Amino acid sequence: MSLIQASVAVVIIHWNKRQLLEQFLPSVIASTYPNLKIVVADNASTDDSVPFLLNHFPSVEVIQLDENYGYAGGYNQALKWVQADYYVLLNNDVEVSPNWLEPVIEWMEKDSKIAAAQPKLLQYNNKEYFEYAGAAGGYMDHLGYIFCRGRIFEHMEKDEGQYNTNVPVFWASGACLFLRASAFHEVGGFDEHFFAHMEEVDLCWRLQLAGYQNWYVGNSTVYHLGGSTLQQGNPKKTYLNFRNSLQMLLKNSATYTLIWLIPLRSTLDLLSSFYFIKNRNFKDSKAVHLAHSHFFFQWAKWWRKRKLIGEQKLVRNLYGIYPKSIVFAHFIGKITTFSQLPQIAQFMGLNQHKIKEKTQ
Repeated sequence: MSLIQASVAVVIIHWNKRQLLEQFLPSVIASTYPNLKIVVADNASTDDSVPFLLNHFPSVEVIQLDENYGYAGGYNQALKWVQADYYVLLNNDVEVSPNWLEPVIEWMEKDSKIAAAQPKLLQYNNKEYFEYAGAAGGYMDHLGYIFCRGRIFEHMEKDEGQYNTNVPVFWASGACLFLRASAFHEVGGFDEHFFAHMEEVDLCWRLQLAGYQNWYVGNSTVYHLGGSTLQQGNPKKTYLNFRNSLQMLLKNSATYTLIWLIPLRSTLDLLSSFYFIKNRNFKDSKAVHLAHSHFFFQWAKWWRKRKLIGEQKLVRNLYGIYPKSIVFAHFIGKITTFSQLPQIAQFMGLNQHKIKEKTQ
């Protein structure tokens, strides 16, 4: 299948905030990819988003959902009605650059095992710096903490071309997520119990367990406003991040890893709650404890989900898992950039070697 033949659907999940459509949709409509359709999946907005779309952007297909299913559920519902070889799941607060689609689709067309990919994500309001939600591709350390090339915790690097190369990653950002449609449906789509936050990491993890690859493509760039749904520091965001992280680890990790990982992560999360208290951030501290109580009370549900994957797949040798602690490196070692991480050159070389082994 040639680049021109591959059909692409850019699908934007949306809920209220009509002004975001007015501001960011024109750049998407200006995309030059020839075999393209643009879809807005509306999560039962209560403002005038849908009438605005129908009146001002008649070329855009609108899917009206009957309730707010969140990010995960909204996409699962909408993508049942979208026919394309590739989906591009795009946040409604992303400005795309000219020719942003072509490099990523061309890269994915080279290898049918590439199931997910992302472009370079820069900040909309400060375009010289990487953006929090995905930067230059996502990784995970051996304790289950996620980070990015170009972003470690709250520190964002300046884009100086240091991450222009295409590399395999553990996860690709949900802010601008390219997906091979057949692979997405093969693994069952998003886990709707996540609602929002970390659902793309869970999906990319399951794609790897199914034998696929996730990539970052550095010669495509988009600009993400960020925080349009839940801003950083919102207790609900804190709750979802802590709860969903534990859910993801329980679902996808091998049993021998869970024996030590869940108790250790629970302890580290408790320390995080004390840190919030120390900084008089009592709502976030409460959110951490609420996340833990909901996770442990629903342990049986998450355990059943891991059985659907199968223990044999859970022990696969995955790429993109950093063998050291990103928490220790950042908070104790004071490391703020990806290139400064201990043994990172060796890790990236091993990461590439695993890809080569899988493709030979």
